[in-house]
This record gives sequence, C-alpha cells and structure tokens, in this order.
Amino acid sequence: MGHRIRIKTRPKLTFQMRVAGLGFRDGHVLVHRAVHEPFWTFPGGGAEIGETSEQTLAREMVEELGVQVRVGRLLWMVENFFRYEGRDWHELGLYYLMEIPPSFPFASGPIIHRVVDGDSELEFKWVPATTESLKSLDIPPYFIADEIETLPEVPRHLVWDDRDLDALHRL
Repeated sequence: MGHRIRIKTRPKLTFQMRVAGLGFRDGHVLVHRAVHEPFWTFPGGGAEIGETSEQTLAREMVEELGVQVRVGRLLWMVENFFRYEGRDWHELGLYYLMEIPPSFPFASGPIIHRVVDGDSELEFKWVPATTESLKSLDIPPYFIADEIETLPEVPRHLVWDDRDLDALHRL
C-alpha cells in the first residue's frame, strides 16, 4: 500500500485528497458507509502519492467492490470543509462518473455488498438517483443531492463548507 495524501497539522486539523465515483444502474446510484457511521458516502477513498485520481478510483473500487470499473468523466472538484470525529477537515474531493460492470450485484434498497477495508467494515446499497432519495439519507457533501438528476456536462469546481451545520458536528 502506498502513502495516502493526508496531512495532519495543528491539533484537530487534517487535509486529505479523496476520489469518489458515482455509479448508476437502472435509475439508482451506489452508496456506501462504514457500519459504525450514521452517514453514507459515494464509494471511493484517499489518493496515494504517485497515482492519478483515475488510478485512485480504479484501485479503490477493486479493493472495495472486487471489480474493475471504467472511470468516466470528472463531475465535480470540491474544496470541502467539514467537521468529523472532533477534527476540522479540508478535503480536495474529485467526483467521477464510473461504470460498474453488470457482474456486480444489483437490488434496490437492501445491503448488497460488504467488505472489510482497513479498520472499517463497509456496506453498499443502491438507492434511487433522485434528489428526494439522497436528501433522505445523510450523504455529504450535500450539494450532490441537488444535482443528482442533472449532472454537470463539464467539470464543476466549488467550495463547500459544512462546518457550521449542526447535523455535521459528529464530535
């Protein structure tokens, strides 16, 4: 395993680069969470020094899903600020469209896949790719719920700051 791009500075401040993918099937999008967490995310993980963001996503999907995905176009570049586990985080997040092979299981709603990744047990499920469905989940960064039904045609850069939202004070 390579070295993750994660820098801890001053007490309770962390910078990281995370790459995630949005995979769709039959009007659903794949989400996952660590079983000890209340919130969901889009599958992905930390970039390692020396690999491109596309390589990061492909590697993470082999590790987490056990399949080779096709990494598509970049959707969002997000300077993401949030609080998590008593720390302030500054994350550079890259979100790609990805194609998940048909061999990966599909069912709407239930947990369809579990894997142990490092110290975390992850669970995956397909949810309707609608604003309403994503808003019913706790799935940061929250702007994606508003854009899930109309994905950007060209990569979009934005700054997203959740540090002041009460729902994200997971201390």
